[in-house]
Parts: sequence; C-alpha cells; structure tokens
Amino acid sequence: MTYPITGPIIGVVGGGQLARMMAPAATELGFELRILAEGPDVCARRAVPQAPIGDYRDFDQLAAFAQQVDVLTFDHEHVPTDFLERLLAQGVNVQPRPQALVYAQDKLAMRKAVDRLGLPNPRWAQVECMDDLLAFGREAGWPLVLKTPRGGYDGKGVLVLDSPQEAAERAADWFDQLPTRQDFSALLAEELVPFSRELSVLVARRDSGQVAVWPVAESIQVNSVCDEVIAPAPGLDPAVEQAAMEAARTVVSQLGVTGVMALEMFEVPGSEPGFLINEFAMRPHNSGHWTQDGSVTSQFEQHLRAVANYPLGDTGLKAEVALMKNFLGGDNQDIFGVYPQLMEDYPAAKVHFYGKEPKPGRKIGHLNFTGPAKQLDDLRQQASAAARLLTQGADA
Repeated sequence: MTYPITGPIIGVVGGGQLARMMAPAATELGFELRILAEGPDVCARRAVPQAPIGDYRDFDQLAAFAQQVDVLTFDHEHVPTDFLERLLAQGVNVQPRPQALVYAQDKLAMRKAVDRLGLPNPRWAQVECMDDLLAFGREAGWPLVLKTPRGGYDGKGVLVLDSPQEAAERAADWFDQLPTRQDFSALLAEELVPFSRELSVLVARRDSGQVAVWPVAESIQVNSVCDEVIAPAPGLDPAVEQAAMEAARTVVSQLGVTGVMALEMFEVPGSEPGFLINEFAMRPHNSGHWTQDGSVTSQFEQHLRAVANYPLGDTGLKAEVALMKNFLGGDNQDIFGVYPQLMEDYPAAKVHFYGKEPKPGRKIGHLNFTGPAKQLDDLRQQASAAARLLTQGADA
C-alpha cells in the first residue's frame, strides 16, 4: 500500500497577506495550499504556486475553485453568504461555515448574537433613519458611533458623531443611500465607549469541538490602524483575562465557529466583567501576528489545523513577552535596501514583509520581538526605530 505524501488541499479565498502567511505553515505541515486570487498582483501569489485568478463575487468562478480543494477557507469575510450556502449544498467543506461567518460579516448580526449569549455589549441600536439615530442619541448620549454593518474595516465605514447637528450634517447621506444598498438595509449605532485600551484574544476551534485560546493581548491603534500588539497585555487583571478568554470560548462554541477567530474588546475599568466586545474576525488577524514568533503554535498553523479538523497546537508563549509592530509604506521605496542596516542594528527582529508596493500609509509588513517582560520598554523602542527605518529609510 502506498500513502500520500501531501496532506489535505486547503483552498483560501483571497490573496492578501493573511493567505500569504498561511503558506509557510502549510509547507511545514505538508498541506497543499491554493489561493483564489483577486488579480495577478496580489501578494499571496508570490508565495503560493497554485493561485488561479478568480472573482469570489461570481458564483461559478468560486464554485470551480472550491471543487478542487478539500477545505475552503478565507483571507477575508466578504464572500456572499448565499454563495457559501450553495457551496455547502453542493458538498463543499466550507470552514468556517456561513452560519457562523455571518457574525463576522454583519455587525448587526454580531451585536444580536452577543446579547443572546449574555456577553458584554456596548449600548447599541439598529437604525433605519435619522429619527432612529437621534432617538438613540437621546437614550445613550452623545457622542456616538455610526457604522455600516458590512464592509467596514480600519476605520472605514465608521462615523463618530458628537451631536445631533453633526449627525444631520454627516450621516444624512448614509441614510439616503440605504434604499439603494443590496448588502444591508439599516445602520448600526453604538455608544462611544470610554475605554482605557483595546484588547484582543485569539481563539481557535475545530469541528470536533476542541478549543484553544491564546493569552489576551493589548492592541494599540494609530489613526484607526493597528500599530502595535503586546502579549500578554501588560498589567491586565487576571480576572478580566479569564473572563475575556471564557467569552472567546463561548463565542466559538455557541456559534459553531471553526478556524481562528479574533475577539476584539474595549477594556473598561470598574465595569463587570471589565470589558465590552467590539467585534469578531473569523480568520487569522493582525492582532495575532505576534504568534508567528512568540507562540508555540502560530495563528496561521492553528487555522490550517482547525479547518482541516486536526488536533490543535499549544498556544503558550515562547518568551515572557511578545511584541508585534506594523510598518507602513512611506518615503522609503527600497525595503530591501535597508535590510543590511536593519539586520545589523536589530538582530533579534523577525521581519515579515508582505511583498506589497510601499504606498504611503499602506500596511506592508510587521516586525516581531520577544524577550523578558522587564525589557518590554526597550523592545518597544527597538521596534519603533526598526519600523521607522523600513518606512522612512536610512537617511531619515
């Protein structure tokens, strides 16, 4: 009898950096990774040999790709839910399944689910017109946050409104466009949470029901973009950490999530249980990139294990603290030109470059550092200087 030398074929919809970073984990496991790429220049195509170009918004193209893989998973949450339901009916192994993925695709569905599970939500309302929004503002107070339930990320699809007057000026167009939208018919209004910092907990679940959770991390945003992540979150109350990890277990178990999920939260000192849930991401996530070098099992390996229904790996840290620092495109267009100085000055830095053109403000890579907790301040200084070198160049 002969046995296969290649494991399951994992198909990923989307060719961004998350799909790209699944490739080394797949290679190490002996799995075959295939990508449905949006175009010829997406960064995952440089790391994955089998990356046909196709439009995930065209069902026939999506189905043709799905029929060639053992498991279908995702680099993003934008595939239409009804497409995924049709694939399931055709026998495609979709992970996570659309019944779970919808809670990451639709923020209104997510808020309703968090309430149903008895987990801590900010005050929120489904609003269909300006009168609904103003009524919520009178109840919850101003300022408040208005969001599109689908399609928003990194600050897009979000308005912070300080007063009824500002709502009338800035939000009227959003309501006027609702009748023409096909992806949603109402908006989400939320209280502006008085949080002390943002937290994130990564969790993974496989079809068998096994769940694994990483330590809670602190996520630091700059201009609505994740800038830095520290794991474990410094100074976090152990009771808050346990409650956050338990909330993550509850979400993936009760909603039937498979693969990796990031649960993003606001820390609210003095409240019970000490945090409010912000949103879900049902895929590997920027707040979990530290796991590549800081955890026994990275989020990318864990995601592949989980969607293929293999036993999950150890989520313990390999050092007392792990730090991730994003770097953006800027004045320096020659990323590799500064590598010698970067490697000379910061030999402990682990560089993860996404192979994207360094356009100003574009997220093009990240750096990971690990070390003793007492050296965290020094690690953060090194990470900031190294990121500045990559973004601005050696002469900055």
